[in-house]
Amino acid sequence: MTLEELKKVTAVPAVISDRDGLISWVNASFESFFGWKSKEIMGRPLTVLIPKNLHDAHHLGFSRFLLTEQGTLLNKPLKLKAVTKAGKETDCEHLIIAEKQDGKWVFGATLTPLE
Repeated sequence: MTLEELKKVTAVPAVISDRDGLISWVNASFESFFGWKSKEIMGRPLTVLIPKNLHDAHHLGFSRFLLTEQGTLLNKPLKLKAVTKAGKETDCEHLIIAEKQDGKWVFGATLTPLE
């Protein structure tokens, strides 16, 4: 899946972030399920969607990818928790992609609820 294809996803929540981990786009399913309006979450760090106990692992993996440009979790379904605006942790299947645009990495993911 490409980022352009991700932007056409409507059935499940989807999110895009820049190389700094700042959210730059979400779809309507994301807004509906996670409770964030697009204008509220744009520019916020991805960690608002990640349980606190996973922040260090996220930062380590994100940094490692930016240094090596070798992903170990990309394009594979991953069962992980995600956090709604209300603070509720929920199981989701994440499918994370990365794409270089204008020489900079951009990341996207679908977050399919499993509950």
